[in-house]
Amino acid sequence: MASTFKGFPPEAAKFLSSLKRNNRREWFQPRKHLYEQHCKAPMLELLSALNSGLQKFAPEYVTDPKKAIFRIYRDTRFSADKTPYKTHIAASFSRRGPERLTTGGFYFSVAPDQIEIAGGIYHPAPDTMLAIRTHISEHHAEMRRILAAKKTRDLMGALQGAELSRAPKGFDPVHPAIGWIKMKDWILDVSLDGTLATSPKLYDEILARFRAMAPLIQFLNRPLLARRPSKDILGDHF
Repeated sequence: MASTFKGFPPEAAKFLSSLKRNNRREWFQPRKHLYEQHCKAPMLELLSALNSGLQKFAPEYVTDPKKAIFRIYRDTRFSADKTPYKTHIAASFSRRGPERLTTGGFYFSVAPDQIEIAGGIYHPAPDTMLAIRTHISEHHAEMRRILAAKKTRDLMGALQGAELSRAPKGFDPVHPAIGWIKMKDWILDVSLDGTLATSPKLYDEILARFRAMAPLIQFLNRPLLARRPSKDILGDHF
């Protein structure tokens, strides 16, 4: 069934652009209702539509839109940048269940200048990283096939992520997948033109890329789902 999402209104980009120039509480608070109307409300509508699409190929990632959407307020505690608000609107779809914080997921953001769509595992804790590296070392041929799939290459490009300068302890430095084993993140990430935000095509572009990333996310999650989540393996995810 086709999505009824018609795109963000032009006022959304206008609001976010103005916020970038006036990123302070005194400017935002009297205009918060504009953010709610032009940015948050259509975002919640888009998230509901994406849930319907995810139901077909990744039902375990269907998420309450109100829980999927990120707050506009920045966490400035450990940042040199003390501006209080994000100048984009973003959301993530995490796997349901106790493993929610230890597995990969889907993410996208909308800003006036770009649409970012990403998925994978970002900055996992050491135990999670070891489990993924071991899984890759043992099943690298399968991972190679997943990343070589035409839709994945065309829609998401190559695997990205920070990596070590040398092979991690316990892994063969000449392993055929050592490039992936040295990684500390395993991410597919692409940026599209920001003008897409006002088009009904935004839904299709996001969902197509979520679908293209799903096999990799399932692959990375496999060793993580085989164990019980515990407090010492909590890491970041999309």
